[in-house]
Amino acid sequence: MNQIAFLHGAALCASLIVTIGAQNAYVLRQGILRSHVAKIVVLCTLSDFALIAAGVGGASALMTQYPRFVHVMLYVGLAYLLWFGVMAWRRALKRGHDVLGDTQQSEATGSAQSPVRALPIILTTLALTWLNPHVYLDTFLLIGTAGAREPEGARVAFAAGAMGVSAIWFIGLGYGARMLAPLFRRATAWRILDGAIGSMVMLVAFSQLR
Repeated sequence: MNQIAFLHGAALCASLIVTIGAQNAYVLRQGILRSHVAKIVVLCTLSDFALIAAGVGGASALMTQYPRFVHVMLYVGLAYLLWFGVMAWRRALKRGHDVLGDTQQSEATGSAQSPVRALPIILTTLALTWLNPHVYLDTFLLIGTAGAREPEGARVAFAAGAMGVSAIWFIGLGYGARMLAPLFRRATAWRILDGAIGSMVMLVAFSQLR
């Protein structure tokens, strides 16, 4: 394996993935809640793998050939981000905001009564991944374009490096968030987190409007 190309892919992915975007904020929030963390980590990681492979494999060229399709998908994603941001703001302003202990207890009770409770979590994770314009700009287009500039025999190594960093990031974010659990036994901490998530999502959405 071409080690230089591997390191190029790892470094580029690391520089792009560490920003707390809508997807990462959701993984962080669910990690603090300890709610379906394994499912979320697997979905986010596999989605990144698919986007990186498609981008490095040359699919980024399709974006220049079909700009209208890309434009439509961008605004579908922006509409969802706006809705997600409003919901986060509503949670931040809610008077009786749940604390971590209450939320975990209610989730444990709910999961015993309703085995399909994971479905909304899975759908939200997929939506925040595949309807997020930054995912396509960063993971698909930027990493794909950079990978396409590597020599043909080094592209697999480049993609492997980027995928490796992606997997490490989501595992660390999802399971490392548990260390923040004591802080989030206070409703104020949840309001601050949800307010920050809502503001960040809104900023991302409006920054793409043009």
